[in-house]
Amino acid sequence: MKFAILDGKIIERREAKVDVEDRGYQFGDGVYEVIRVYNGKMFTVTEHLNRLVKSLDSIGIKLPYTMDQLNDLLEELIEKNKLQLGTIYMQISRGVAPRNHAFPTENVRPSLVAYTKEVSRPLESLKMGVKTIVTDDIRWLRCDIKSLNLLGNLLAKQKAAEAGCFEAIQHRSGDVTEGSSSNIYMIKNGKVITHQSDNLILKGITKDVILQVCERNNIVVEERTFTLDELIDAEEVFLSSTTAEVMPIIEVDGKRVGDALPGPVTKLLQEWFELEIEKRCGALNDKILF
Repeated sequence: MKFAILDGKIIERREAKVDVEDRGYQFGDGVYEVIRVYNGKMFTVTEHLNRLVKSLDSIGIKLPYTMDQLNDLLEELIEKNKLQLGTIYMQISRGVAPRNHAFPTENVRPSLVAYTKEVSRPLESLKMGVKTIVTDDIRWLRCDIKSLNLLGNLLAKQKAAEAGCFEAIQHRSGDVTEGSSSNIYMIKNGKVITHQSDNLILKGITKDVILQVCERNNIVVEERTFTLDELIDAEEVFLSSTTAEVMPIIEVDGKRVGDALPGPVTKLLQEWFELEIEKRCGALNDKILF
């Protein structure tokens, strides 16, 4: 993609340079969002921007743009890059200041970076399901902030990659929290069960959409803590994220989930999620074929 946003201006991506004293680079002192784009339109953009502002407020950074200004910038970037199917990544750091652990006292303007990427839908995985491993959740206690500090997530994801798996399901003393880059769900007696949105997980935008379609279609949802033993014993397991959508899990730590095929409730949720995409962004050229 040819163009990027740097500090409120759209410029050629090769010219987008970040100062070595940017606090995002030196401390991970900032937050980010990834927004899915279908048919050239951002999916759930308002929800993503609201979460961005909430994360910024949590670490004391004031967004130097109005929501409308930021939305317009992102739409212009998508148009200039002629993006139809993919993602837009943006991050805001505290800005450029001499290196000091304490926040800078002088008037430092936050730094904004954004760029687009072509990303297809993972249709084969959505159809067949994916394998996962289990790992300890070693992250900090404010996982509700979409922080640039992702070392714990990266270590978990790398462990999954080395095991030939799609995702690592994290837990704290046997209680499932979330994946390294996803929310985790299990289905028991027809109920969708997922961790409550507190400080131990990121409140997923895709998760919110799933809960909304469940409510509209009379699927019972329980947001609560559940254990690894419950997960292994579940009828179905799936994960969700901006890029993975509603992704069936067919194996956890070498143990089959059900008959190792996407289950009926998960398939229904995939169907309803695709309808939600089409309602907001227009007809999909490629859909999951069961």
